[in-house]
Amino acid sequence: MKIIDVHSHWGTERGYPLQTPAEREQQKATWNSKVNYQTEAEMAKYFRDSGVQAILDFGFSKFLPIEEMEALHDYAFATEAAHRDVILGHWLHIDPLRSGEAGLKELRRCIDKRVGFLGLGVSASLSPPASDPIYDPLYKLCIDANIPVLIFVGTTGLGAGLPGGGGVILDDCHPRHLDRVAATYPELKIVAARPGWPWQAEVIAVLMHKRNIWYELHGWSPKYHTADLRHEIPRRLKDRIMFGADYPLLSYERLIGDWKAQGYPEDVLGGIFHRNATAFFESLKT
Repeated sequence: MKIIDVHSHWGTERGYPLQTPAEREQQKATWNSKVNYQTEAEMAKYFRDSGVQAILDFGFSKFLPIEEMEALHDYAFATEAAHRDVILGHWLHIDPLRSGEAGLKELRRCIDKRVGFLGLGVSASLSPPASDPIYDPLYKLCIDANIPVLIFVGTTGLGAGLPGGGGVILDDCHPRHLDRVAATYPELKIVAARPGWPWQAEVIAVLMHKRNIWYELHGWSPKYHTADLRHEIPRRLKDRIMFGADYPLLSYERLIGDWKAQGYPEDVLGGIFHRNATAFFESLKT
């Protein structure tokens, strides 16, 4: 079955999502996998062999000086251009608290330079929560450029197991922030990211109330989804759930097998694996 992965990371050493030795040490405990760098060509071949087209995420770029951030984004665009069949585009992370006006200019530059899909990621891990007014200029630019925003909800593996969670404040990913952004900017195209545990019921409530929010479920095997999420996937959310993997932290072999083992009808799986993402991309054209 065709797979569109709307949220994964980079398997290359330069783009690997866990950048520090302490973070990489936690990969086995948190994701039950190990660090295994690939070249750009090997990464693209893995997507190809898995039947996957992916949107990739540089979550750590928001911590970089603006010059390094620009170079990383250019690296992303060049790699995408070389592998258009399997790399659909990118989620960019810009922390306005760190980068200020330069970050806004960098987003504008990337919008103008993009190869394919482009969106803004707001993870709220060691950066302000998504509802902070400091993001307003970025959101307004996303509306003007008709690009979506990925807003993370629920707990994160970043910092898990480290002293003090590495400084990450989990409450900054409470779905109240998703709800406030959606209410403040009804024109904004929004994707909620990750299973929302321990606030999964609240995430579902926001999705039911704000019907223009899509939902991708990266970072978790579906066998660990809460009962209320499992109940809604083939029912009220069946047209808005999109597959997200979190490669290279989780493998496609494991995740696709786990999804198929949940007993969802083939039609529901077809929506999750590719049809809903296709509809999401079509919605960005309007």
